Amino acid sequence: MTSTAPSPFQPFFLERPLGQRFCIRHAPQGRPRGRVLFIHALAEEMNKSRRMAALQSRALAAAGFAVLQIDLLGCGDSSGDFGDASWSAWLDDLQAASAWLRAHGPAATPLWLWGHRHGCLLASELLARLDEPAGLLFWQPPAAGKNLLQQFLRLKLAGQMAEGAGGSGAMGELKQALGAGETVDIAGYRLAPALAVGLEAAQLTPPATPMPALWFEVSPQAEAALPVTAAAAERWRAAGSAPTLSLVQGPAFWQTTEIEDAPALIEATTAALLSQVQDPVPA
Repeated sequence: MTSTAPSPFQPFFLERPLGQRFCIRHAPQGRPRGRVLFIHALAEEMNKSRRMAALQSRALAAAGFAVLQIDLLGCGDSSGDFGDASWSAWLDDLQAASAWLRAHGPAATPLWLWGHRHGCLLASELLARLDEPAGLLFWQPPAAGKNLLQQFLRLKLAGQMAEGAGGSGAMGELKQALGAGETVDIAGYRLAPALAVGLEAAQLTPPATPMPALWFEVSPQAEAALPVTAAAAERWRAAGSAPTLSLVQGPAFWQTTEIEDAPALIEATTAALLSQVQDPVPA
């Protein structure tokens, strides 16, 4: 007898302007509890986090959540080069992915936007574009995109210094080049002005209507949240939202030299999301 059970994960390509976007849908096991759209980290942080994203997606699917992973324009196995990407194009990709996830169900379940690092910034902007409410699940959220842009540009400076080049004004020169419309090569990635401008302007903006928000921060000691994260959480509370900030012990897997796992983060994330879901929707 042939089984009609859905495959645990289903890779496919989503047709989009400028080509296709590689996606993986993780089918919910048992009674469906929700839909989760994963928004990956930036550049090499995305590659370092591939395994953790896959492990967490499988754990959520086993708990009854339909999870969709998408490689944005110019990232991973999707069409285009990183230099083709812009902030607005990535938001368009995510809006299309959300619509696909809603169309392919289970539509009657709540939607969650799960962002990692710069993906948290995209999620907070995407929320205003959607025609349905969504909870927010953040891994290591940055307070602002300008901080991530600075970190990314420093990779270029580190390479220049290793070659005996670069000076005190090198950061300003990079920003000046981007401001003049030039594309900058950084650690094998072509950063276009359209992406740099969007990233620099991005903020971890609280939703206009308060939504459930689960924030996770990972550190080797898990003693206290980073000051910038704690300050961002306070701004959200002042705006009427009440993010739940959880500290989890583990490696900074998105930037370690070797690929590492943070099993405590997977366990805590799954438990937290399940705690937000009431009775599962009948299959």
